[in-house]
Amino acid sequence: METGEETVLVRHERAVAVITLNRPQALNAITRPMALAYAAALRTADADPAVRAIVVTGAGRGFCAGADLAVLGEGPEAIRAFVPDPEDLPDLALRLRTPVVAAVNGPVAGIGFAYMLGSDIRFVARGARLATSFSRLGLVAEYGLAWLLPRLLGTSRAMELLLSGRALDAEEAERIGLVHRVVEPEDLLPAALDYAADLAAGCAPSSLAAIKEQVYADLERTRADALADTLRRMDVAFGGPDLAEALTARKEKRPPVFTPLDRG
Repeated sequence: METGEETVLVRHERAVAVITLNRPQALNAITRPMALAYAAALRTADADPAVRAIVVTGAGRGFCAGADLAVLGEGPEAIRAFVPDPEDLPDLALRLRTPVVAAVNGPVAGIGFAYMLGSDIRFVARGARLATSFSRLGLVAEYGLAWLLPRLLGTSRAMELLLSGRALDAEEAERIGLVHRVVEPEDLLPAALDYAADLAAGCAPSSLAAIKEQVYADLERTRADALADTLRRMDVAFGGPDLAEALTARKEKRPPVFTPLDRG
């Protein structure tokens, strides 16, 4: 039996944690141990002060083809047991303080689609195919996608993708704003890693954490509440060490050395 440790791999490069879904023989279809190991890997990276960005990708020719079909065939109780606890759901990456970049190297469907949207930035390889798939399996829009997808794409586009469950190619995904950049397959992971490493080296961890929190919280705030929160945060940032360091570094023509994020 596969373990979570075998099916989720982690390595570190340039202050970036690279998390790889590792069931290539099954297009990285998710099992429960794998889902739990992935959530644990995200939390561990987010708690590590040496990690300033995270890249998520898949081994082999797929990113994540959804839930393992063997689980779906075991009946309702087995499927219910498969669903992660609320704190481990695919939106976990949105709740982290560290930016998460997805390097989508191949097919994406179902819970894999939710994992992809749980990232903050999405790179996709040319030739990859992406689908929600739920309606074609007699399921509903799972893992909060009925809330998130309309906020990313607008109601009309989100409804079309969710109702049809159809696959779209990388170019269409980029055109409608579902992903940020399409690159050649051989360039995918280097491009995503370079982007994440630039965040890690050139951006203040406190800024990255605050901006993530602002953007996702403001989806549910009124404009007035969002503005009040922004002004409060601005007042703190004006007196913080990172602005002073950024200005000094520019004056001295050197890279900034920002304060590590308090991970407590």
